[in-house]
Amino acid sequence: MSLKQANNKNAEIDERLAALMTNANAIRAIASAVEGTLGPKGLDTMLVDKFGDVVITNDGVTILNLMEANHPAARMLINTAKAQQDEIGDGTTTTTIMASVLVNEGVNQVIKGVPVARVIEGIRLGTAAATNYLEKQARPIHNIDDLLLERVAAIAGREHLDIARLVTEAARLIGKEKLISRNFKLADTVAAQVGAENQVFSGVVITKGRVAREMPEQLWEPKILIVDDALEPEEVEEEALTTESGFNQYMLNQRQFVENIQKLCQLGVKLVLVDRGISDLAEEILTDAGVMVIQRVSSRQLRKAAEHTGARPIKRTGLKKPGNELIKYLGTAQEAVEDERLEQTFIYAGGGKPMASILVGAQTEEVVGERERIAKDAAAAVQASFKGGLVPGGGAVELAASIAVESVRRDTKGMAAYGVDCVVEALRKPFVQIVSNSGYNALEKLGDVLAAQSESGSDALAMDCDTGQIIDMWHHGVIDPVLVKTHALKAASEVAQAILRIDTIIKKKDSIGENEEDIAKM
Repeated sequence: MSLKQANNKNAEIDERLAALMTNANAIRAIASAVEGTLGPKGLDTMLVDKFGDVVITNDGVTILNLMEANHPAARMLINTAKAQQDEIGDGTTTTTIMASVLVNEGVNQVIKGVPVARVIEGIRLGTAAATNYLEKQARPIHNIDDLLLERVAAIAGREHLDIARLVTEAARLIGKEKLISRNFKLADTVAAQVGAENQVFSGVVITKGRVAREMPEQLWEPKILIVDDALEPEEVEEEALTTESGFNQYMLNQRQFVENIQKLCQLGVKLVLVDRGISDLAEEILTDAGVMVIQRVSSRQLRKAAEHTGARPIKRTGLKKPGNELIKYLGTAQEAVEDERLEQTFIYAGGGKPMASILVGAQTEEVVGERERIAKDAAAAVQASFKGGLVPGGGAVELAASIAVESVRRDTKGMAAYGVDCVVEALRKPFVQIVSNSGYNALEKLGDVLAAQSESGSDALAMDCDTGQIIDMWHHGVIDPVLVKTHALKAASEVAQAILRIDTIIKKKDSIGENEEDIAKM
């Protein structure tokens, strides 16, 4: 082959791999932004916007959400990490760095001549084998008082032991049945406020204060109404007001609204939570009757309050119902009190389903935001533990899984074996990154731990990030929920396969082209 022919062939290869290389570089850039935060020695990241506002965090999904990323492959990876957060509540950094390894190792195999289809086939085989191994190693949690739960919360909460205790106490208040429910998220019970005292209580927090200072700030055993609407008279169109019939309808609506509000007072309602605003008329009547009203409450908090107090949300048109029917919509609680300094209202011991709230505080906005993220991660980890069980942390179980996947590689025929190799490298990346972030030689420690695991047959051996010694993660309380591991691996595998399949990047035209615009104007 002549030099010219060789150059032409290399140019063709480079052009064919251009999309893969571009996407791989974008993925690598995203992973590099979060990999330094992994592990107990991981550092924080500072994000600064154009106005100079600062967020300092160690939380992977927060970094990914706030960082500027315009490349489509980068956006794909960020969206996958968000999906991990939405589904499990933790493990976004692991998802990101594993996906980066899968993509970049996959590209390296393609450059060597392995067809993309075979690489993807191998990644699927390796992912399935690793997931199966991880699930088999999980130890179930049966007891809500299991002491391992506090260690899970502490590991996920970056060793903030005060937050770990809050989270585990909340889990005990709520109970196992609620924790394993698909529609419940323990992380949603976390609230944060500058100047607040850390606490857990049986009840819910409404992050709003009462409408008027003249309303009571504390209620005992109140009847509670939740209005999933505005607490205002039904509207009449402005044009209709110019007619006699329209004006009469307006006056009828006003009279009926007053009667409805007075009916609530007669029923003994003492706390009203409103989705939207409240009219001056309703505010005056309810204030005189000693009723506490909180307006513009978020839909999520309304749902939590309704579930905990046993109230049934009602629209304003439903207030026309007779009193004996409206009673069925009311909830109860032992106490409702507003903290005027925090501008929050606490509803304690509702008459509906058990609910716990976790309140974390700090002295500055930056710190309280990070403590909230830490508490949410810890809460998600505790809940995931009940759903799937526990495995050793510190990257130990992933290393053991990589050894299991290597045996699958030996039994894999054809070029798909090279795709399995990508999964092996991805499984080793969390441990390697933890070691690197701790200041040790990652290659040396990787060899030491793999040898120790093979010799002992234990999947719990990894490195102590303080001493560099090989230790048993179970024995030292370094444990993680298996669902975080398996979901992170599956999510990373899916996005890596999707990116590796991209052969060409083409810019889309506008939804209406120039010719179509001209036609539309005719």
